[in-house]
Amino acid sequence: MRLRKHKRCFPSCSSLHKVDEDEIYWRHRKEDEELEWSHDSTRLIAQLTQCFSTAMVGSRSWIGGFFHRTNTKQNDKFVDYPLTPLEEERLQRLQERLDVPYDETSLDHQESLRALWNCAFPNVTLKGLISEQWKDMGWQGANPSTDFRGCGIISLENLLFFARKYPASFHRLLLKKDGDRATWEYPFAAAGINISFMLIQMLDLCSEGKPRCLPGMNFVKLLGEDEDAFDDLYCIAFEMVDAQWLAMHASYMNFNVFLLSLS
Repeated sequence: MRLRKHKRCFPSCSSLHKVDEDEIYWRHRKEDEELEWSHDSTRLIAQLTQCFSTAMVGSRSWIGGFFHRTNTKQNDKFVDYPLTPLEEERLQRLQERLDVPYDETSLDHQESLRALWNCAFPNVTLKGLISEQWKDMGWQGANPSTDFRGCGIISLENLLFFARKYPASFHRLLLKKDGDRATWEYPFAAAGINISFMLIQMLDLCSEGKPRCLPGMNFVKLLGEDEDAFDDLYCIAFEMVDAQWLAMHASYMNFNVFLLSLS
């Protein structure tokens, strides 16, 4: 597997409760070596969802607590954990997706952007790939390609996956149907790009070779069972971000501060 730049990795949910998860993991490592991950994919998704949900409880922002409390010290104990050929293949494929920038001259990328619009507003004709209409979806300007510069094509793929696999949830968040909403709400698409970036960091997917944090290790195992694991986790995270926005009673004027709490 090719070398990649180091990124910060983030602690698991348990570390929010001051549990030394490294020691727990390695204490039980031999006991769990024969674990059949094919029976655990549902459990892991539930654990990830619970991790987001649990972190929302308390006086602090769950995002500030979960994403911002980073463990900047890479743990060398995690370097040599084995991957199956399928896990390695899927991890490399996902990491290759992370390297692809959005290219506004690419016909495939243009088609994906049009597909996202059609999923979001099926009864509204898009006037062009550069149009003021895009602001209705929460892009910062008339040309969405400028927003993709921070995260690349994967952020568009995440949004499109969300729209196609969970259309009811996608439209509920896009149209801000639930909760006591502010007059001026957060920009949906811009928030989606930030969520893609957060997950990449949290799971240490830009690390050299394999992820070196426990959440990343567990994620790779899940990826071996479900190639869509990253996209599904993205959808879960978007739901939780929206819930936190409501809990904060935030409005558009708070959006930049809100984004800082995600980084």
